Amino acid sequence: MIYQYYIPTRILFGKGSLSTLHEQQLPGKKALIVTSSGGSARRYGYLGKLEHELDLAGAGYVLFDKILPNPTKAGVMEGAALAKAEGCDFVVGLGGGSSIDSAKAISIMARNPGDYWDYVCGGTAKCQPIPHDPLPVVAVTTTAGTGTEADPWTVTTNTDTNEKIGFGYDKTFPVLSVVDHELMMSIPAHLTAYQGFDALFHATEGYINNTANPMSDTFALRSIALLGQNLARAVKNGADEEARGNVALANTLSGFVEVLSGCTSEHSIEHALSAYHPKLPHGAGLIMICLAYYSHFAKAHSCDARMVDMAKALGHADAREPMDFVKAMADLMKECGVDELKMSDYGIEHTNFGKYADNAMSAMGGLFSVDPSPLTRNDVIGMLHESYR
Repeated sequence: MIYQYYIPTRILFGKGSLSTLHEQQLPGKKALIVTSSGGSARRYGYLGKLEHELDLAGAGYVLFDKILPNPTKAGVMEGAALAKAEGCDFVVGLGGGSSIDSAKAISIMARNPGDYWDYVCGGTAKCQPIPHDPLPVVAVTTTAGTGTEADPWTVTTNTDTNEKIGFGYDKTFPVLSVVDHELMMSIPAHLTAYQGFDALFHATEGYINNTANPMSDTFALRSIALLGQNLARAVKNGADEEARGNVALANTLSGFVEVLSGCTSEHSIEHALSAYHPKLPHGAGLIMICLAYYSHFAKAHSCDARMVDMAKALGHADAREPMDFVKAMADLMKECGVDELKMSDYGIEHTNFGKYADNAMSAMGGLFSVDPSPLTRNDVIGMLHESYR
């Protein structure tokens, strides 16, 4: 019953909430708008809506639209240099986890010297103290997958070392976040599924995590239940407003779980895969390994009651055994049309599994320490073999 609760972000949640942004007290006078290189924010009008809100608020802005699906350290440094050159005093992340995560990382480097890897912790990063507070961040999420609008975390890949590492601290919480599911209606079915499963695993990993507590458990089980009831609906009919809204809520709740509890080594393993294969969507990578990953803990009987709880939350009311959760996940994967994903389609080769395991245990090895039971290098390699197609 011992835990800490600190989530300082003001969240504007619900349909049409972006249109109220100008009514809020913004944290500065000139924003660096950070968004993806794909152009969807402009194509669907979300960038224009954000710019209109900033205009109404009397805030200036500069656009940085070079963020990749798996954000890189080079992109962070380029964005920070632009923020400095243009005199921006806050950062707005517009898009999914990639854009908002990058906004947080850019906010650090816009106020601090050196290289981003000087401050990140893990792998070859130096984990130095951050001298100056980051610029304030406003998050406007257009996806429901990472929960980054409600947590301080940011994930970045160093392409020089093939390390994909999560980082963050109290000062990288967004000061203000907009979760408006009207901005999520255009997400294609396969990305809706990938993102929804990412949110699911934030909740499930947080629930089996050794740091789980009564508060994180409350948010985790509610998130899992909402996804079990709504994710397949949103995948099959992207215009289903109720399903989209509930998936968005599940995602934000999973962000709370990320703060109060956290991820386990499932994320470390996937980060190793997408560090070497950046075209692999994070959620797809998690889906590929999830059955083997959770089966391992079910067979180890290290968190039986919690796996039964998660199976029930996911919709299997008669669950009695830990493997019932694995079956519930498999059923949801099939309902969402993501049960046939193949690692080989992304250039992943089974001969490299040892390299991926080593990377996972080095770059984000800390997450292995909160698993419900210890995982060895051979365990990770075995999971990858079991998942491989």
